[in-house]
Amino acid sequence: MKKLIGNKNFYKMVLAICIPIVIQNGFTNLASLLDNIMIGQLGTLSMSGVSITNQLLQVFNVTIFGAMSGPGIFMAQFYGKKNKEGVENCFRIKLIIGLIITILAIFLFYTFGSQLISLYLNDSPSDSLKTLNYGMNYLKVMLIGLIPFVITQVYSSSLRETGNTVLPMIASVVAVIVNFCINYILIFGHFGFPQLGVSGAAIGTVVSRVVEMCINIVGGYRNVYLKEAMVLKKVPLSSTKEMLKRGLPLLCNEILWSISIALISQSYSTRGIIAVAAINITTTVTNFFMIVCYAMGNSISIVVGQQLGAGEIEKAKDYDLKMLFMNFVMCLAIGIVLFNVSSLIPQIYNTSLEVKALASQLLKIAACMLPIISIYYSSYFTMRAGGKTFLTFLFDSGYTFVFTFMSALLLTRLTSLPILTIYLLVQCVDIPKATLGLVLVRKGIWVHNIVSDL
Repeated sequence: MKKLIGNKNFYKMVLAICIPIVIQNGFTNLASLLDNIMIGQLGTLSMSGVSITNQLLQVFNVTIFGAMSGPGIFMAQFYGKKNKEGVENCFRIKLIIGLIITILAIFLFYTFGSQLISLYLNDSPSDSLKTLNYGMNYLKVMLIGLIPFVITQVYSSSLRETGNTVLPMIASVVAVIVNFCINYILIFGHFGFPQLGVSGAAIGTVVSRVVEMCINIVGGYRNVYLKEAMVLKKVPLSSTKEMLKRGLPLLCNEILWSISIALISQSYSTRGIIAVAAINITTTVTNFFMIVCYAMGNSISIVVGQQLGAGEIEKAKDYDLKMLFMNFVMCLAIGIVLFNVSSLIPQIYNTSLEVKALASQLLKIAACMLPIISIYYSSYFTMRAGGKTFLTFLFDSGYTFVFTFMSALLLTRLTSLPILTIYLLVQCVDIPKATLGLVLVRKGIWVHNIVSDL
């Protein structure tokens, strides 16, 4: 147990990094939760249309996360090495790749948005058409916010990797407040403004993203490592090649993983609009309760990456094991809380009793899985910190597509099982993944200093 528990200074160091990320992720997920609840007051069809659109946009969001991850590994290690030029080059590569992906995503969503949303609609033609219209109205406005979103991700991830986790947190808090206020006014038409429904929710999100972007840019300008990175200069070919070599598997990983999650949701949707609505509530609420898990994963990537970059190999391994255990314990406690409130949360939504009852049962399953999820998330970020990106690709998206998605596909197409049973079985598929992650972390094959020769 001594290997799993750190001293007072260790926890101070981890929490100094983790708490601002928890607050940032908390407010970001709180914004999604509030959006979901407020849109849920408009009815099941509008909530389902928006949730389907957000599921598709999540593919873009996670792809951007993957695009930031490759250069981010190098940035954390360059920062640990105190290599300012290396940090600047990583920032520039992040910005260029992010903007390219965003332009492509806007084109694809604008051209094929209605066809993609229609893949999730399996109810009566009239309900499906209404749901499609809600989804498209939301999507058209949300596309405006993609560029501010990607610029925010470039700056916020770079600030965290260079030791500033507070400024991105402040930006997220302000953005959530702006989002909530605009949503309250425009969704329901308060204070003399028109009632815009789902379009009002999208406008609130876009405006909040612009505000968040501006705050992060100001923070970047004040950061010693990032101030000069804003001037676009030629990045050395050797650095670019190495970052692309390490980063491409992570980018492909996030794309395949997010597509797999979207396909899993599409499989669930074959059980009807009730399943779509209940899964939407479950996913949104679970994401909010998982903010500690996400934050600890990011903290592992930062702390372990910096130690590896500084050449402190044994310290990196020691910190990683302690942080993995810390994440597990915290997620176990959070899972117990979620399990006990799972019957209360769905009552907030203006939807049918059937949807509420199903969502409550799904949340109980999700609560039980939180400690398991914490293990494979910690394992994923550990391998990523050491630059083992191809192994990360196989472990994360490879497993999700081959086992998790295929299980959902076969269970929904080849059986008549109810959605509750299918969801339980699909969640259980991730238990071997967590076990595999523990084995890989314990073996230490992830330990690698990738900036020693750059």
